Amino acid sequence: MAIFVAHSIQADDVIAVLCKVFHHRSMPEFLRSDNGSEFTAQAVQTWLDEHQVGPTFIPPGQPWKNGFVESFHDKLRDECLNREWFQSLEEAQVVIEKWRKHYNTRRPHSSLGYQTPAQFAAAHKTKPAESLTSRGHKN
Repeated sequence: MAIFVAHSIQADDVIAVLCKVFHHRSMPEFLRSDNGSEFTAQAVQTWLDEHQVGPTFIPPGQPWKNGFVESFHDKLRDECLNREWFQSLEEAQVVIEKWRKHYNTRRPHSSLGYQTPAQFAAAHKTKPAESLTSRGHKN
């Protein structure tokens, strides 16, 4: 739903991306993530609690417990990152966003009955979250 490309990612960045995504999609019951400091930060935990989203952390050293994301990361590496040599952060942001859009709107996925994620989402429409706040972040 979103890929944030930066030299480093802080808790405020995570909150801003979550606000943007949840503005367009329904709010999940749980958010599964690794134990990176950007996800375990108090600011993120507070924001999740305020929006009634439970954090679910993947045990360290057990990436298979989040197989969907691991599969996505594999495809991102194979289809984009391993094929590019980025000259700047801005170039990386543009190329990776272009790949993300292709992945979601043009590339059929066998796990979705050979639909694109966009087609699947349209067929299973969810109500966007209302009145999200990100402590000063623009959505």
